[in-house]
Amino acid sequence: MKTVTVSIGGMHCAMCARSLESLASSVPGIDSVEVSVTSNTATFTYDPDVVDGAAITEAVSGLGYSVEDASIVYGVTGMHCAMCARSLEGSVGSLPGVRLVSVNLPANKVYVSYNPLEADEDVIKGAIRDAGFGIAATERREGAAERTPLLRTFLFTLVLSIPIIVLTHFVAFEAKPYVLFALTTPVQAITGYSFYRGSYYALRNRTATMDVLVVLGTTAAYLYSLGATFLYEGPLFYETTAMILTFVIFGKMMEELAKGRTSEALRKLVALQARSAVVERDGTEVEVPVEFLSVGDLLVIRPGEKVPVDAEVVEGYSTVDESMISGEPIPVEKGVGSPLVGATINQNGFLKAKATRVGADTMLSQIIAVVERAQSSKAPIQRFADRVSSYFVPAVITIALATFGLWYGIYGEPFIFSLTRMIAVLVVACPCALGLATPTAISVGTGVGARSGILIRSGEALETAHRVDTVVFDKTGTLTVGEPEVVAYSGEDVLALAARIEAKASHPLAGAILRKAGELGMSSEPFPSFETVPGKGVTASGDGSSYLLGNALLLREHGVDVDTGTTAPYEREGKSVVHVARDDAYIGWLVIADRIKSSAADAVSELRAMGITPRMLTGDNAVTAGAIGREVGISAVIADVLPEGKAQAVQDLQDAGHRVAMVGDGINDAPALIQADTGIAIGSGSDIAIESGDLVLVRGDVADVPAALYLSRRIYAKVRQNMFWALVYNVVMIPVAAGAFTAWGITMRPEFAALAMSLSSLSVVTNSLLLRNLKITGRRKGMREEPG
Repeated sequence: MKTVTVSIGGMHCAMCARSLESLASSVPGIDSVEVSVTSNTATFTYDPDVVDGAAITEAVSGLGYSVEDASIVYGVTGMHCAMCARSLEGSVGSLPGVRLVSVNLPANKVYVSYNPLEADEDVIKGAIRDAGFGIAATERREGAAERTPLLRTFLFTLVLSIPIIVLTHFVAFEAKPYVLFALTTPVQAITGYSFYRGSYYALRNRTATMDVLVVLGTTAAYLYSLGATFLYEGPLFYETTAMILTFVIFGKMMEELAKGRTSEALRKLVALQARSAVVERDGTEVEVPVEFLSVGDLLVIRPGEKVPVDAEVVEGYSTVDESMISGEPIPVEKGVGSPLVGATINQNGFLKAKATRVGADTMLSQIIAVVERAQSSKAPIQRFADRVSSYFVPAVITIALATFGLWYGIYGEPFIFSLTRMIAVLVVACPCALGLATPTAISVGTGVGARSGILIRSGEALETAHRVDTVVFDKTGTLTVGEPEVVAYSGEDVLALAARIEAKASHPLAGAILRKAGELGMSSEPFPSFETVPGKGVTASGDGSSYLLGNALLLREHGVDVDTGTTAPYEREGKSVVHVARDDAYIGWLVIADRIKSSAADAVSELRAMGITPRMLTGDNAVTAGAIGREVGISAVIADVLPEGKAQAVQDLQDAGHRVAMVGDGINDAPALIQADTGIAIGSGSDIAIESGDLVLVRGDVADVPAALYLSRRIYAKVRQNMFWALVYNVVMIPVAAGAFTAWGITMRPEFAALAMSLSSLSVVTNSLLLRNLKITGRRKGMREEPG
């Protein structure tokens, strides 16, 4: 299967999206089509052996839309003369799907415009190289925003509409009808062309969109005025036609502008990507485009420069600003062995680093991919809007005809009054607001989350997360650091001796002892003889003595009198106590524990404040689990759970009627993350766990769990607000436009009905944009709304 995302021209509403999505069932070889009405893009997943990009492009055109060309600029090396330029243009221009090739010889650049469904960047690069040239840099350019032609159309319509309005209401002369006809006809023909075209394709594909309503309303007014000009006596509605189209185009232009802002966070993420990198090769530093980096390349990163790709420090020390990825403003110290994330900024030190992930595998690229998928996905609530939209336009047309019939045929009102009421109903109805309610809120909300280090994978995950009433935490690596450490010891001589005894050991407790000794500068020279006693500890000998290190049982088996009085409180807290003896004489103890994350208790407290019950799931015994649970504030602890039993434990909670979110970071957490209603993956965990999560916490901070759930609630609340006001608008405004309140002197002219319709869609988008004011503030990382 191949997946390609393209920009779509001519798409305006949810009905347009449904038409494009229908290609998955009508065109063999297309597996799925995901459409984003906020970014006007469609993602096609298809089998290239069954259907090619040209056929998909033709199918899109058959629906009345267009696949917008993508643009890319390559810096080219090896061009010397006009013949080189002609050779390059011919080589690239002959590729299928390439629309335009233009070479700037003085700048050594080539501009390529191509259809992403038919042409591939790798093929274009190959053609450049096959022509004998090299590629020095790559610069992608977005296609022109749709608001540019809309602005031109609006200005054209406005320039003609102003004299139409002035002549209609303030000037009287004999040839006025003919002048108004001459001014209005270009508006109806040129401005109205896109609506006529959209209506034609919609009806041809057996759907009905807002274009149909606008066409019916404006055409009725225009044709009646045309008849009154040349065939019979009657009032003129030229200004009605002109003002309807002016207001509708203005509304669309503002809507496109606002919709563009809903994806602003995603564009900022894309803009973070570095364009080039300095690489050390054969002792020489060279600057190369990031596209040409490979895993293992040695990167040179000076103060103030961006880290080009994910890497690991091999030389130097510095602090790095990671706020653009994690949202945390405090710089992070980096030394040899520290991981670096692409697009972060090296602040004050010189670093050399080995590239570990490049291209689409970098963290930033994966974040962008997740956000793009989420913004083009559909929440289940969107299905309701789709169902309503499918019946909406036919219902409005029926109401409009019934309005005319009632006023003219039954109540005996004048023809003009009845016609005006019918036109007002046609143009006041707004299916677009309903279609934009969900995707605009999701688009803004997922961008806010990405800015704060919280990735929401899909609209469905968002809708499920807001209903969560129980959060289950895996203990190790989630509530705890996941790495045991020495938290107490009876003396430094005991710690130093333990380090020498454990120098050859490989178990986790040995690692904790050696790290602590290393921090204090102690020697860990191993003893010559070393042996592991399974389940109990180790023995060693050297320097003329024998040594024991392990639990109390090991020492007692060798006749050592163990002092457990001092260490008993630690054991009651679930910590591991290691005893040390030399020549069968007890000399001291060490306490080792997995340190609890500093933010764990605050996260649990925040969840309780939100009405969510926290639980802990662990394979530890009940004593250890209970101690850690008490420390972080969790009373509901599920202990002694084997890795394969975690998913069953989650299912048991679901069977009891709970909506469960599972928080984990390890490979063995993946089944439970999938089983849960919402899987929350800690970003510092394994790739398998992250891939299994519905929500991903990039910075690995457990404090982001309540923030993520709060964000999901706020986004979903915004969706419901949008849905409510979109429905209320139509329920209220359609009767007003139909004249239901005429007896109380309340009526609506068609042109003002068009203005109200335009503002309804704009209000939904603007309401969604208010989500941009959500910020993560304070130590407890609780999401709150504040001026942005």
